[in-house]
Amino acid sequence: MSRDARWKALLELLVERGRLDVEEAAAELEVSAATIRRDFDQLAEQQMLVRTRGGAVVHGVSYELPLRYKTARHASEKQRIAKAVAGLIAPGEAVGLTGGTTTTEVARALAVRGDLTAGVPALTVVTNALNIANELAVRPQLKIVVTGGVARPQSYELIGPLADGVLSQITIDVAVLGVVAFDVTHGAAAHDEAEAAINRLLCERAERVVVAADSSKLGQRAFARICAADAVDTLVTDAAADPETVRRFEEAGLRVIAV
Repeated sequence: MSRDARWKALLELLVERGRLDVEEAAAELEVSAATIRRDFDQLAEQQMLVRTRGGAVVHGVSYELPLRYKTARHASEKQRIAKAVAGLIAPGEAVGLTGGTTTTEVARALAVRGDLTAGVPALTVVTNALNIANELAVRPQLKIVVTGGVARPQSYELIGPLADGVLSQITIDVAVLGVVAFDVTHGAAAHDEAEAAINRLLCERAERVVVAADSSKLGQRAFARICAADAVDTLVTDAAADPETVRRFEEAGLRVIAV
């Protein structure tokens, strides 16, 4: 197992459990205790965790795993969701993409769509996510509009009043939201209130709103609300979604696509 893979696995275990012992982590990952101690020390230097005697705990009380360490979580589900979301977008439309691992996969799915190889432009993409803009900027058939703002390192998203200024001047056909939680009662949510505010404005500027969320996000709540469930037109999730949860979304008026 490579160092990056170990670090991702260790951080995911910490998110789930809150605390890890060296011996426990070594057994889980099938590596030596010395390797885990070294990994813990290096992650602590990056303020990704807090070292304890014999182990580590999560960093802070509102721990959020940075985007670069989330990419392996529910990867196959996110790719299927992304392909389905990309299929909902028509050539020539203007689409808004928030930050996140699932929306990054949506951007990649749009980039390889055969019917988006021509046009002036074939698609306009508005995003506040630096990594998405970076990946799509090399595609000459796509017009990329970046909002501006202050970069949030956990999600690579631009936030703040500079981003507000751009979004208030445009309209888009469809907004694709990546969320950390989506519940019928509490709506779509993010960990960070500034990030949620930008995503909310993107929704307000769109004719229709699509939430792209794997089943682990459904029925969950998070700190900062983006929008109510009835502001969303379509939910695209994976086939493992709880049928009762899906039924509740459909009764709320959403179209649910499970892939």
